[in-house]
Amino acid sequence: MDLGVRWKLHGDGRTPAPGAVVRPDERLSWPRTVGLGAQHVVAMFGASFVAPVLMGLDPNLAIMMSGVATVIFLLATKGRVPSYLGCSLSFVGVAAVIRAQGGTSATVTGAVFVVGVVLFLVGVAVQRFGARIIHATMPPIVTGAVVMLIGFNLAPVTASTYWPQDQWTALLVMLFTGLAVVCLRGFWSRVAIFLGLLFGYGISWLFDRVFGKIHSVDGGGHMTDHWRLDLSGVGKADWIGLPTFHGPSFQWSAILVALPVVIALVAENAGHVKAVGEMTGSNLDDKLGTAISADGIGSMLSTAVGGPPNTTYSENIGVMAATRVYSTAAYWCAAGFALLFGLCPKFGAIVAAIPGGVLGGITVILYGMIGLLGAQIWTRARVDLRNPLNLVPAAAGIIIGIGNVSLKFTDTFSISGIALGSLVVITGYHALRAMAPAHLKTQEPLLDEGTSSYDEGAEGTGGTGAPRTP
Repeated sequence: MDLGVRWKLHGDGRTPAPGAVVRPDERLSWPRTVGLGAQHVVAMFGASFVAPVLMGLDPNLAIMMSGVATVIFLLATKGRVPSYLGCSLSFVGVAAVIRAQGGTSATVTGAVFVVGVVLFLVGVAVQRFGARIIHATMPPIVTGAVVMLIGFNLAPVTASTYWPQDQWTALLVMLFTGLAVVCLRGFWSRVAIFLGLLFGYGISWLFDRVFGKIHSVDGGGHMTDHWRLDLSGVGKADWIGLPTFHGPSFQWSAILVALPVVIALVAENAGHVKAVGEMTGSNLDDKLGTAISADGIGSMLSTAVGGPPNTTYSENIGVMAATRVYSTAAYWCAAGFALLFGLCPKFGAIVAAIPGGVLGGITVILYGMIGLLGAQIWTRARVDLRNPLNLVPAAAGIIIGIGNVSLKFTDTFSISGIALGSLVVITGYHALRAMAPAHLKTQEPLLDEGTSSYDEGAEGTGGTGAPRTP
């Protein structure tokens, strides 16, 4: 049985041959392969380590389960689709809404576990019926709108929770991170979030030394005098130990909030498979359903023990494109590093100590980028917003999602924000399309445009539904 764990040496094992790439079933020398694995972990550090902190989950458990999910993904795809599965930022808004409704960490992971189940079933359906099933239910106007409202729904979290903790640090971190994204090149631009975190740690430490304690709200929302950077927990943490596990709890209201994120995850996986196929010159159409299902299984396993969900990471696509190394051996090494980090509580304590002001500056950019990825889906798919069939459901759903509009059914059950906005976009679009005159029903490009042989030559999308740029 071929599990994709055998690799032949590429060339001299040092660098890719001129004009060639190191294919998934090849590798460089083991020292170089291990180094590339470490580079992949660093590339996804910024977003994937910030996400569990923002969701209120254990960062140690998050990194450990991302390694486990990566192994599952590589085995399921038999080593044909190189990918690292990191914590998905698409769920940050979901977690914030669930906690605002009184939910606990168990409630968050329970809701996301159900999302993993649905994602697995979508993958099975794609394997059975082909990628066209995605387009039938989730055309670009729907996908873009849902991704957009997921991102922009997070704006109040930054404005009311993180930014007020230290507005000047937040402003400086935002400016530095923005400059890093725009001005740096290659690998360094892809780890701009990580660099922003390091800058934030440094500036917070400096401000503590120069100005003393800050009088502002703390992480719990209480107005106090406190240090910007509190590393007391790092000194108390052990070097080696297991993360904190807990089981999921299931509540219908929380599940309804989380379900729309399935759309973003399908777009992410479709784009990832397309991007890897293009850059390696391989036809990976037959692995799209498998990739989606594997992502679902990894998320189910992670959330079952109290961790966050996982998804394919665009940062790693960038590293592969820059190095021309697509060897899955490097991702096995990355998974190994993740497992080691997960077993180091001191490392998790450092991540958990990220100052609130630093998160304020980082999340302004991250949350905005998530929202604008929805606009990128529309742009790439050439969605015509002059067409009322597209405009009306998207406009209504986005305002409901961003404004956190609620629809109350009983004293104990209501849906709002992301859940209600997504429901309006999806049901509104399909209902209006069924009744719209023929001249409004123009054919739109496929969500996973270019991922399958039925539309060869088209450009692809990916990364939270965003265009993948090699």
